[in-house]
Amino acid sequence: MADKVLYAMYDDDEVLKDGAKKLVTNGVKINEVFSPFPIHGIDPIIGVKNTRLGIMAFIYGLTGTTLATLGMRYFMIVDWPMNIGGKPNFSYVENMLSFIPITFEFTVLCAAHGMAITYLLRNKTLPGMPAQNPDPRTTDDKFVIEIRMSENDQFSASEMENMLKDTGLIELDQKDI
Repeated sequence: MADKVLYAMYDDDEVLKDGAKKLVTNGVKINEVFSPFPIHGIDPIIGVKNTRLGIMAFIYGLTGTTLATLGMRYFMIVDWPMNIGGKPNFSYVENMLSFIPITFEFTVLCAAHGMAITYLLRNKTLPGMPAQNPDPRTTDDKFVIEIRMSENDQFSASEMENMLKDTGLIELDQKDI
């Protein structure tokens, strides 16, 4: 059986938020919202959970700190010890303060790149991946709510369309997937 998907298009983000609130209070499950920019406050309305990207950033930062520490110890103490400015060259602990800026920068580098790559992989938006955008106008100035009828089987298609029309939409599209 093919699943029917309704796409309700809006031309204002506040109208979309108000419409989403009306739909959710009526028991409608909203699958996704597409917009040209982040709509602040829409996540709790449609029931999107908080991400774990912050936890991953911490793990990537710890990885960067560890790699920087191990690398500097190996390069400056084990592999090629040099007496720079009278600093002892036989112990990392005695030279640790001079390595703090490098450690900080490498930590930030690993955390930032790790978060960016994780975000792109998780959202399937790496270059070359097919777009899952229902309407190209959502990258410019329109906003779309996606509702799957299989997740809202307590409503008939006509009931759902009537509820959507009461939310201030400008266009309604239905597709079978």
